[in-house]
Amino acid sequence: MRDRDPFAEGQRAARENIPAEANPYQNGSDEHALWAAGHEKIAGTIEAGESEGG
Repeated sequence: MRDRDPFAEGQRAARENIPAEANPYQNGSDEHALWAAGHEKIAGTIEAGESEGG
């Protein structure tokens, strides 16, 4: 099993307010897509919580 998990790295980046444009993986790669998906999952949750006052 790999030490690196692009999805988890993307989630961590979103929690740390690192922009999606900072994706470290090559555009078009599976890792890039996983990182972006992880980032979007957390970023969307954060935005929804802020709009609900929470």
